[in-house]
Amino acid sequence: MTEDEKYMKEALKQARKAYKMGESPIGCVIVYEGRIIGRGYNRRNTDKSTLAHAEISAIKKATKVIGDWRLEDCTIYITLEPCPMCAGAIVQSRIKRCVIGAMSPKSGCAGSILNILDESRFNHRVETISGVLGEECQQLLSSFFKELRVRLKAEKEAETPESGPDDSVRFSMKT
Repeated sequence: MTEDEKYMKEALKQARKAYKMGESPIGCVIVYEGRIIGRGYNRRNTDKSTLAHAEISAIKKATKVIGDWRLEDCTIYITLEPCPMCAGAIVQSRIKRCVIGAMSPKSGCAGSILNILDESRFNHRVETISGVLGEECQQLLSSFFKELRVRLKAEKEAETPESGPDDSVRFSMKT
């Protein structure tokens, strides 16, 4: 097992925490001098915040450990290609390397839609490696969304015209 695979497995542990909470299973760890200094997983629904992405959480924790906003000699391991916000935060944090599990063709900004991490007009560029444990990362995401679609379909089928989700509002307005 390579060092990148070792730390991606740690990011996958974080993603599984999100999965158990019903969140999109995306996990992240930040490594400095051979030790993990920041961990994070998606908590957008739990925290009701668009900012509660795995990368943002891990960056916040890592900056506290380092004592600086610059994470210049760090590597970030993410189970899914970062979105524009997270890719921007990675660049702004001056992270040296970004290791990605699965790519995100609909929202990824490390090569899929844009490549913010390697944009020559920025004052910092991030060395990027993708596909590390990619199948395992993709499988976790696929399983989660498959289960979510089944659950949502079952919930929709359970609703009847006599007792739909709006009935409580309709009845409360009559009283």
